[in-house]
Amino acid sequence: MTTQILDAEAGRRANEVLDRLSTVVIGQDEALRQMLVALLAGGHALLEGVPGTAKTLAIRALAAAIDLRFGRVQFTPDLMPTDLTGVNVLDELRREFVFHPGPVFTDLLLADEVNRAPAKTQAALLEAMQERQVTVDGVTRPLPPAFTVFASQNPVEYEGTYPLPEAQLDRFLLKIVIDYPPAEAERTILDRYAEGFRADRPESYGIEPILRGDDILALRAAVAAVHVEPSVRDYIVRIVRATREDPAFTLGASPRASVALFLAARAEAILAGRDFVTPDDVKAFAIPVLRHRVLLTPEAEVEGLSADERIAALLDGVAAPR
Repeated sequence: MTTQILDAEAGRRANEVLDRLSTVVIGQDEALRQMLVALLAGGHALLEGVPGTAKTLAIRALAAAIDLRFGRVQFTPDLMPTDLTGVNVLDELRREFVFHPGPVFTDLLLADEVNRAPAKTQAALLEAMQERQVTVDGVTRPLPPAFTVFASQNPVEYEGTYPLPEAQLDRFLLKIVIDYPPAEAERTILDRYAEGFRADRPESYGIEPILRGDDILALRAAVAAVHVEPSVRDYIVRIVRATREDPAFTLGASPRASVALFLAARAEAILAGRDFVTPDDVKAFAIPVLRHRVLLTPEAEVEGLSADERIAALLDGVAAPR
């Protein structure tokens, strides 16, 4: 069987997951696709949206469609690192300490309102995201192979929050902005609730697992085999470097952004059933890869510019390979 056929099959199975998810999370098709790309690329994603826009529902549904373990942690100002990673507890009968794993030992972790936790807890999450391991009392323990963090934050309410430092933001492969659904989709949501759907009851979603945990690892292997032409690699580098040269940004994207865009474009190619990346794959994910890795100047903010608008303008100015 050729690589192209293998990638077409991988794309078909991944798109079947998307089709099922779209029956549960209505009107958020682009966000769902970006979430699946993050999972296939082996990265983490930051979801930003006002409360009630189905962030938790989307992650629950994704875990159900792929038969992955789901964990949720509500981040609060008093959340301690051990509340996330786990703790050693003295077993009086055995006269020894026994490790009780925390909620981070899962496949899909929802870090809800991640910017409400203090720096120590953020550091523990950062180790888990970057090293895919946690260290408790000097002992390092690996996390599950499919471990992926989907962190959420509210773009409106900042009281009592700890803004994520640039170093931590840079660890998220994508920043996914979830907006309100269209009016027609919102009406469909009401119809679903009238039929018995409940967001807090996974059994009402009406989806059965399509993939298993091992399938995700196989899909990631397929993503890693996707070919990226040297001209497309140059295109990625030119886009990222353009953010450093643009006077509207005080901080441009780092080389890690180039790697992230490279990985996301390969995962997008798999969803399209291809074994090679096109410039359109790169364009499709330039904004979600870069928007949280750049900082606008105060003057640009006063003028009402957004990072998304400026990145879109940069894309128009960087010639794509033919």
